[in-house]
Amino acid sequence: MFSNNDEAFINKKLPKELLLRIFSFLDVVTLCRCAQVSRSWNLLALDGSNWQRIDLFDFQRDIEGRVVENISKRCGGFLRKLSLRGCLGVGDSALRTFAQNCRNIELLSLNGCTKITDSTCNSLSKFCPKLKHLDLASCTSITNLSLKALSEGCALLEQLNISWCDQVTKDGIQALVRCCPGLKCLFLKGCTQLEDEALKQIGAHCPELVTLNLQTCSQITDEGLITICRGCHRLQSLCVSGCANITDAILNALGQNCPRLRILEVARCSQLTDVGFTSLARNCHELEKMDLEECVQSLSHCELITDDGIRQLGSGPCAHDRLEVIELDNCPLITDASLEHLKTCHSLDRIELYDCQQITRAGIKRLRTHLPNIKVHAYFAPVTPPPSVGGSRQRFCRCCILL
Repeated sequence: MFSNNDEAFINKKLPKELLLRIFSFLDVVTLCRCAQVSRSWNLLALDGSNWQRIDLFDFQRDIEGRVVENISKRCGGFLRKLSLRGCLGVGDSALRTFAQNCRNIELLSLNGCTKITDSTCNSLSKFCPKLKHLDLASCTSITNLSLKALSEGCALLEQLNISWCDQVTKDGIQALVRCCPGLKCLFLKGCTQLEDEALKQIGAHCPELVTLNLQTCSQITDEGLITICRGCHRLQSLCVSGCANITDAILNALGQNCPRLRILEVARCSQLTDVGFTSLARNCHELEKMDLEECVQSLSHCELITDDGIRQLGSGPCAHDRLEVIELDNCPLITDASLEHLKTCHSLDRIELYDCQQITRAGIKRLRTHLPNIKVHAYFAPVTPPPSVGGSRQRFCRCCILL
């Protein structure tokens, strides 16, 4: 395994401190290879100081609990960042050993580690007070007990992802936000039990919040989100796609209270209209992306949006220099006039126009004369075939052709 001549030329010329510094820039695979070169390199490559940031996603199928335990013993207090995303073989026991050995951990991703339960969060709370970023997305056994534990031992928490942890309710959110005032990013996508009361707690206790994702939290309404807007003035990114109960009141509240807003995703929020976007465009000067599908700005499936709403958006202060992406899929009322209103948005890089049936190729061509580098994603169905002579041939609409 090791060479006979352990004192190779490079080892004689370079001091161990310099070799150790070089090794600190290597990834996990390269470090393991270096560890097999010689005895001296083995010691240097496996030195805990080289293992401050570890991402095991590429080895997720092979990672079992004992691997995590061994890594934690080797790295000890040196380890700052660890990603076990997708490592289905890792459970509570291994993570307890990890927490005991790696007490300086600041960033930990357990995304998709479906074996873990509230026991893991208890361990993190007890042994890892410096934890700042924690990703528990798709860890569906996580409950309010985990959030209560984190609130007691991880007061420095800045970013938490509990997307698809659908057992979490307002009680867990309340415990968390009251003891973690520095929270900046909160991902609650798919937490379907959350109601307005949970949002009121966030608005009251998270003044530093920058990013909030509430996608498909279908029970929330204007009442809870308005509290967020009033309490979280630093908000830059908000996703409420699939929250069908919200109305223009949210856009007004964002315009009045969140001037730093850059990304807004409101896909499938079909009650939003031009009136709300007028207020938003007037006050949120830093908007870069909107996703409006069916209603990053996302307006997809926003079926009440018209050319006048796009005119307000296009003439707003943010549009000329900042707006980069606008998604208008399934907004049936907009026409080529909307494209005319967007031609002065010089930073616009991409526009989505799928199933906008009143948009024409001519309108897109005119837009490209002003924005030659823009990416336009649109669909034009073939001309509907005429009925056959016998009248028995079925006519096809656009949707049928797509399907």
